[in-house]
Amino acid sequence: MKSALKNPYIYAMFVLPTLLLYCLFFIYPMASSSFYAFTDWNGLEDYKFIGFDNFTTAFSDPDFRNAIVNNMYFILFSVFIQVPLIIFFAILVGHVKRFQGFYKTTVFIPSILSTSVIGILWGFIYEPEIGPLNKLLSVFGIDPIYWLADTKWAMFAVLATNAWQWMGFYIVLVLAAILAIPREVNEAAEIDGASGRQRALLITVPLIRPIISVVIMLSIAGAMRVVDIILVMTKGGPVGSTEVMASYLVNEAMGVDPNYGFGTAISLIIFAFALVLTALYQLTLGRNQGGND
Repeated sequence: MKSALKNPYIYAMFVLPTLLLYCLFFIYPMASSSFYAFTDWNGLEDYKFIGFDNFTTAFSDPDFRNAIVNNMYFILFSVFIQVPLIIFFAILVGHVKRFQGFYKTTVFIPSILSTSVIGILWGFIYEPEIGPLNKLLSVFGIDPIYWLADTKWAMFAVLATNAWQWMGFYIVLVLAAILAIPREVNEAAEIDGASGRQRALLITVPLIRPIISVVIMLSIAGAMRVVDIILVMTKGGPVGSTEVMASYLVNEAMGVDPNYGFGTAISLIIFAFALVLTALYQLTLGRNQGGND
C-alpha cells in the first residue's frame, strides 16, 4: 500500500479526469471566446477577423460606458450599504436566544428563489397604481412613484431588489462565523462591563474580518456579473438607466441583429474588470481584512 502511494501514476489517475473536465468546460470555452472576440460573427455564418475593432467599438459606445458606470453603482451599493447591513443583521440574529433557526431560515429563503419569481414579485410591489409600496407612501400624502419607469428611481429599485435577494445568503455566512466565536470571549467582555455595542464593534467584527473579506469579494464579483434581475425587471431601461455590461452583452449578442463576436468581446471585458477589481481588493484592503494581526 505504501509503495502504491509513492507511485506518481496513482495520483495522475485521480487528477487527470478532473483536469480533463476543467479543460473541457473552462479552458476551451475561454480560449474559443478569446478568439471569436476578434471576429465579426453572427454565430451562424463564416466569421471575419477584424482585430481589436470589437473592443474599440464597445468603449466608443456611450451606452456601454453608461453600463460600466451602472456596474460601479452595483459595486458601491454592495460594499458600502449591503455589507454593513449584512453584518448588522447577522450580529442581531446571532444574539437572538429563541427561534434563531426560524430567523436563519427566513432570511435565507429569498436566496433560493428564482430570480424570475423575485423580479415579478417586486415588479408588483413597485407597481405605481396598485403596488403595496405606493399604497403605503400614499398614507403619508406622497404621490405615486413610477419606480421602474422613472430614470431617477429605476436603478435604486433594482439595487434594492437585488440586495433583498442575496443578503440572506451572506447573512448566513457571517452568522456562521459569529456563532463560531467562543462564548467565553463575549462572557469575559460582559463581565468587564462592555456593552452590547462595544462587544459587537470591538470583539465580534474584528474576529469575523476574514469572512467579511470573503463577502466583500463575492459582492464585487456578483455586481460585475449581475444581469438576470435587470432583464426580468427593466431589460436595461428606462433609456438605459439600468443597463449593465452583462445586459448590454445579451442585447447585442442575442438581439435583432446578433453579433456573437462583439458579445464575446464584451464578456472578456467583463471578465477583465472582475479580475482586476477582485485582485486590487485582495492586494489592498483584502490583505488587511484577512487578518494577519
